[in-house]
Amino acid sequence: MTKIFIDGSAGTTGLRIRERLASRTDLELIVLPEELRKDASARKDALFSADIAFLCLPDAAAVEAVALAEGSDVKIIDTSTAHRTNDAWAYGFPELSEAHRKAIAGSRRVANPGCHASGFIAGCYPLVASGILPADFPVTAYSLTGYSGGGKSLIAEYEDPHRDPRHDSHRIYGTTLTHKHLPEMRKLCGLTNAPVFSPILGDFYEGMATSILLPGFDAAKVHDVISAHYEGQKLVTVAPLGGDEPLIYAGTLAGKDSMRLIVTGHATQTMVTALFDNLGKGASGAAIQNMNILLGVDETTGLDI
Repeated sequence: MTKIFIDGSAGTTGLRIRERLASRTDLELIVLPEELRKDASARKDALFSADIAFLCLPDAAAVEAVALAEGSDVKIIDTSTAHRTNDAWAYGFPELSEAHRKAIAGSRRVANPGCHASGFIAGCYPLVASGILPADFPVTAYSLTGYSGGGKSLIAEYEDPHRDPRHDSHRIYGTTLTHKHLPEMRKLCGLTNAPVFSPILGDFYEGMATSILLPGFDAAKVHDVISAHYEGQKLVTVAPLGGDEPLIYAGTLAGKDSMRLIVTGHATQTMVTALFDNLGKGASGAAIQNMNILLGVDETTGLDI
């Protein structure tokens, strides 16, 4: 069986990956005792023993893990920000193009996309690639996310019965407009400039809705381009023009590993919204999809779509 190691299995992303893999009979999970979970020597041994390793770690620790794995045959899927703009790593969003899917399949190093970045790139990439959206267009976007994306400390903060009462309302963060996902948004979409991007944290556990605002664009034409781009994909689908209903709820796909793109607007203004789970297609689900591609099995195996 394929041996899998999750470095950082106690974090939110690592735990979700482990849950998704629990029912797989084709995989053997390498698990370190709690007291050795952060021991460099034990982690190195696990990396050398594994066929595929998930890195669910902060950036610096992910870079350290890659160094520990030097000389091994392990294939690595890194869920941190550390390698997403590194040309030596395949970017793990296979629906962007067949070239992206082939790069993942043939790589030993895969950078899992960021959650906000996944929603933005899913809507923006096809438009730039088709030529309908100029690379130098001043793109604006915002993204509403559940608090689980902030990890254990933020989850504890929001679920504390004595929490700050302001948490009852959504909060806008990243107000310096320098969010850590911006470099991959810009690079992967081929944009001349980074988008103006506003992330918003909601008082709900998981779910995400990332919207791109496009003044001067015909919604019907944008919908045609995006629909054609994702035709036949299993994990990314496109709603009819105008959406499945007149409202969009960020938690609609909570617990799922798929993504739904919704194009709304009219002849002179368009909004493209990616609806998904920040822990699903925005993190753990995407990581498992990339693992499945590396293994050469159906990419939806073990996922909830």
